[in-house]
Amino acid sequence: MRIIRGKYGRRRFDVPTNITARPTTDFARENIFNVLENITDIEGKHILDLFAGTGAISIEFLSREAASVTAVEKAATQYNFIKKVAAQLGETNLNLIRGDALRFLATASRPYDIVFADPPYDMPGFAAIPAAILNSGAVAPGTIVIVEHNRTHDFSSLPGFMDHRTYGSVNFSIFQVPERD
Repeated sequence: MRIIRGKYGRRRFDVPTNITARPTTDFARENIFNVLENITDIEGKHILDLFAGTGAISIEFLSREAASVTAVEKAATQYNFIKKVAAQLGETNLNLIRGDALRFLATASRPYDIVFADPPYDMPGFAAIPAAILNSGAVAPGTIVIVEHNRTHDFSSLPGFMDHRTYGSVNFSIFQVPERD
């Protein structure tokens, strides 16, 4: 795993071979961060990383001076890897939660500036995840939401949809939570 840019830029970490996550490719990660940085400043923002996997997205946000990242990951191998990387970096702005991302989302009581979600593509109920995020307490008007998915999903009819980006086989739908009536 390679961190693309920022204070941890070009740092590499050996991902355990028994990890079950599908990491976002470096190419896709670099491009989606370029898009995101053209929408908003990351520095000083509070981030929620759902289905954190290897933690590459979380560390990328912290490398770019996010104020804090809450990363939610259920699998023990991935959780322990993220914890180890954060310790190696001496990173204190990572709030790592071992648990179910959807359960966390259902009880979220504070909004984040940016929510990133990369659920397993074959997860039952995958198609309902973006709406669950957009209707949760983890967002407020103005929150940017990015959902990574495969090409079979189209979320353009959801409120706040801004853009769809494709990088190889990786697709991202980008939302900005609209003002509520």
